[in-house]
Amino acid sequence: MTNTQVTLIQIDNYGPWTVTPEPRREVDLQTLQSRLYADLSQLFGNREGYVFFTRFDNMVAVTNGLDSDAHALIQESVDNRYPVSVSLSVAVDASPARALGVATDQLQDAGSAQDRGRTEILRGDPLADPERSGDDVRIAHFDVNDATGKYTDELNEFDSFINIEQGYAELMRHMRTDHESLSFFVGGDNIIAVCDALEAAAYREAIEHVRDAVGVDLKVGVGTDRTAQKAGMAAKHALETCREEGTDVEFA
Repeated sequence: MTNTQVTLIQIDNYGPWTVTPEPRREVDLQTLQSRLYADLSQLFGNREGYVFFTRFDNMVAVTNGLDSDAHALIQESVDNRYPVSVSLSVAVDASPARALGVATDQLQDAGSAQDRGRTEILRGDPLADPERSGDDVRIAHFDVNDATGKYTDELNEFDSFINIEQGYAELMRHMRTDHESLSFFVGGDNIIAVCDALEAAAYREAIEHVRDAVGVDLKVGVGTDRTAQKAGMAAKHALETCREEGTDVEFA
């Protein structure tokens, strides 16, 4: 059974800050968001975690192995580098979607995202070390079959982008509603899903669903381990097996 630890990251009072004392330039906001994501990716990544940008003012991390002190240090680092602060909420569940739901509730209970008084909240109980195992995190790494040949080298770039995003959106919805998994676009034609302990048939069914719904062909490598990064690397190796063997689903 998986035991996924999820951390919800939310920029404090971000909406009002973007228009105070007057609306800030969009290019400056985009730069801040992208730099913050890059720094958080490194800060969590140095501790074997994964961060996904979602809407940028909200991000989701898989943080098995990070305790409360590690989360507090990350908050302090952000506070030292940026004109904004972040609140963090941690939850654990076999279902990644349920874990994120609990983390969201905890942060919402602490106050609105646009409440000036709600800053640098840290809530939730990380998974205790004695309760951890080598099967806690399952990562599925999807990519599009022959994306370069079908899209990049053939279509207008924006049409390629539309096709890839349609595949991502359909997979994201399906994995969320049918399997309580969280899927994130990570660039190029790659999607990483944080999953419960699904069997191969569930991944094949998801691939068939996306193909039937939007005509995008996927393959997936699946890895399981103690931390997100180790599970993710196992998934990447399994995906290479898919490429070598011409298969749709491979487990590390």
